[in-house]
Amino acid sequence: MRIATLALAATLTLGSTPAAAQPARPVAPPATSAPALTLDRALALAEQADPALRDKLAQRDAAEGAATEASALLAANPQLNLDATRRRMPMDGGDRREWSAGLSQTFEVAGQRGHRREASSLALQAVQLEIDDLRRRQRAEVGQRFYKVLSLQQRLALETQAARLFDDTARAIEQRRVAGEDTRLDANVAAVEAERARNQVARVEDALIQARSELAQPLQLPPRELPQVAGELAPTPVAYDEAALLERLRQSPRLQALAARATSAQARLALARAGRYPDVTVGLSTGREGSVDARERLTTLSVSVPLPLFQHNAAAIGAASSESAQARLAHETAERDLPAQVHAQWARLENLRQRIERLRHAMLPALQANEALSQKSLRAGQIGLLDLIVTRRQSLDAQRDLVEAELDYQTTRLALEADAGWIDRP
Repeated sequence: MRIATLALAATLTLGSTPAAAQPARPVAPPATSAPALTLDRALALAEQADPALRDKLAQRDAAEGAATEASALLAANPQLNLDATRRRMPMDGGDRREWSAGLSQTFEVAGQRGHRREASSLALQAVQLEIDDLRRRQRAEVGQRFYKVLSLQQRLALETQAARLFDDTARAIEQRRVAGEDTRLDANVAAVEAERARNQVARVEDALIQARSELAQPLQLPPRELPQVAGELAPTPVAYDEAALLERLRQSPRLQALAARATSAQARLALARAGRYPDVTVGLSTGREGSVDARERLTTLSVSVPLPLFQHNAAAIGAASSESAQARLAHETAERDLPAQVHAQWARLENLRQRIERLRHAMLPALQANEALSQKSLRAGQIGLLDLIVTRRQSLDAQRDLVEAELDYQTTRLALEADAGWIDRP
């Protein structure tokens, strides 16, 4: 009876052994009022709702306005002066009306227009590149949250199946114990394993709720609408190697934006230094003065130049110099750090790929064979219930490891492609 009891427990626990030992596959999400989100749909919703992207687009409007203003022929508008004078003469008691009209224009003499145009055009270019980089990074972040929800959905299906199997085993062992055919130890071991399985289901459910909430944030979904997702977690071959990523990195939007910011800051520094030279204002005016019988027509050409005795634009030069140094430092730091990040992430991606291959093609088939052998050994009375539970636990751990490794692979791949400027669509 002892062997028959363990055989029954093995049948309940390992009845779905071949399916359990296979790599976890995408599981259809539970039925909800809203359809399951695909990755493309999630990315589209995030791009429409992302407040950071809208803020950066608003900054582009300001940069475009500054570039348009800097492209004007002159920095200052001409100034029109009109004067009308009524003069009362004490000798004859008559009134005389005199007038004058003039036009003046301020000219920059130290090349400020060229520096201003360069600074504004590069600032606009930097904003456009930052928008591109922000879109890529946002797609990477949403993709990582998407894959986290997908992996937890698969984990929940796995843990639910395991809990059901351990519950069935515990009930069968308890019935046999009541009938005097099994020991209290066997029943307790089975009950503990069933409770552990239920606790694991609760933990995964809690993590899934949190992950769905995190995914809903960039999508700007209603508070009570937590998304379900549908997709493929298993990795697919990538179309690049480390050399191709490093080559693409040199043209990545992030590095190009930092370079444009640094050059724009240098142009603003040159503009501030040119501001030490005074602008020249040239004016031309005409008018009439004098009595009716002795009218005089006056034409005046004037040139005015402020004397730079007390102010030398030191504050603007200091601020521009600081900004230039900071922008240059940011660019140099990114040029040094990003290749190192790409190298490290590529090494981790290769490690995860090899790990997934080992799990799929070495460990899981071996565990599947172990479970089949365990059934035969159990029926032959060569092993006990504890050995059977250990074998089943090893199989579950391997499947959990596979799901976690696939999630790590996808999140690492997205971070790597975003840093290298490769990612278009996850």
